[in-house]
Amino acid sequence: MNNIGNTLRNLLLGAVATFSLIGISNYAVAATTEDLNKDALQTLQTLYKSNPVAKSISERATEILVFPNIVKAGLVFGGAYGEGVLLKDSKPVDYYNSVSASFGWQAGVQSYCYVVFLMNEKAVRYLAKSKGWEIGVGPTVVVVNEGVAKNLSSTTMKDDAYAFIFDQKGLMASLSIEGTKISRINR
Repeated sequence: MNNIGNTLRNLLLGAVATFSLIGISNYAVAATTEDLNKDALQTLQTLYKSNPVAKSISERATEILVFPNIVKAGLVFGGAYGEGVLLKDSKPVDYYNSVSASFGWQAGVQSYCYVVFLMNEKAVRYLAKSKGWEIGVGPTVVVVNEGVAKNLSSTTMKDDAYAFIFDQKGLMASLSIEGTKISRINR
């Protein structure tokens, strides 16, 4: 009987997490394409103001993928969702979503932004041709934190892509884009 109780409890927790994600996913979806474009450009300006290294990386990037609002929620089972814009020369060229799922000891809700600077044509081609780019597979992505940022210069930037996670709001135990799948969407 104890195993049945644990199974029912786990199913209930999974259902609660799923319904929570469905309920908050509307906050991660921009109302219109124009809203998403505007939010993406504002998100970039916020990043540049708070992190001068990001601005210098942007000047060398081939294209920039901006996710202005990712919503992450979890209660044992969790997930995150948001929509983003691929920019070339500050102009939208395509649209993507970012989806991740997780299982483990977690509880909470959080929103955040992230920007991926695609540094070469190899990374841009991979994003365009793949049926979904799973971060951690394919081109090398370096998540830039304060320690990494201090050591980056035009001579040390050799990776395919650099990602910045910022503007976190809410409470969640962990934050990572590892295991995130980025897929092209029609907008």
